[in-house]
Amino acid sequence: MATLRELKGRIGSVASTEKTTSAMKMISSAKMHKATGQLQRLKPYRGMVRDVLSHLLVTDQEFASPLIEVREVRSIAIVIYGSDDGLCGAFNINIFKKLLEAIDTLRKQYGNTLDITVIPVGKKMSKAVHKIESKSIKVEDVPYMNTRSTMEQLTDFTELLRSRFVDHVYDRVDVAYMQYKSSSRQLMTQEQLLPLSAKALAQDVDPRAAASPCIFEPDANSIFNSVLPLHLRATMQEVFVSSTASEQASRVMAMQTASDNAAELLEELNLEYNKLRQQSITTELLDIVGGQVER
Repeated sequence: MATLRELKGRIGSVASTEKTTSAMKMISSAKMHKATGQLQRLKPYRGMVRDVLSHLLVTDQEFASPLIEVREVRSIAIVIYGSDDGLCGAFNINIFKKLLEAIDTLRKQYGNTLDITVIPVGKKMSKAVHKIESKSIKVEDVPYMNTRSTMEQLTDFTELLRSRFVDHVYDRVDVAYMQYKSSSRQLMTQEQLLPLSAKALAQDVDPRAAASPCIFEPDANSIFNSVLPLHLRATMQEVFVSSTASEQASRVMAMQTASDNAAELLEELNLEYNKLRQQSITTELLDIVGGQVER
């Protein structure tokens, strides 16, 4: 049985842990709100790009761009977003499981000869994906890309992916990340980044665009080729910020769970401490009473 001193030490340790997890929860919550604010600020830019594409796609013209070129898939790159830091629950584990599922699906779709390049973003994810590196699965770390990268670095990364697709280094580029829905709900998502789907772009057309036709200068196809890289950049920005928000939301939940567990354990230890203390006092009183009777 633990002594009063040992219990007191354990109570102090658990109380300190509870304070630490509560503080970390508050910090993660602030970071999550900052990320969700960035998501909201990205909407006007994406809306502007969508409006331009909408006005272009409602015309009867044919469009050509290397970014929408569909070709035989022999090499594919998967950009997978994780975290640099731990203490975020099953965040990285769930994303890694999705990656393994995605690789199996791609093997079934394109065959076992498919060359797969996994590009991890985040130290924890990088450490995990290097374990599955093989002859047919290459892992490539981009040094300047992590969860704290600036928008300029993200733009450079997007340009790197675009140029490799255009140069036929990759025939397809996918992104896998945790999409932020709310503070309590994040959805594991895998989507095709390149080639851009003409069908998906057409589905995203604003129906109001047909009611307000535009005159394009110099020509619609030139503008289309200028706007598509902006659309690609906006998509990558949204993916990056959404992943960051999801990471912080997962950390908030993990710290809340840890704080609740610490509070529950603290209550149990206090109860045990009080019982042991009461027992010790009762034993001392009995010793005093017994000594007086002997006299």
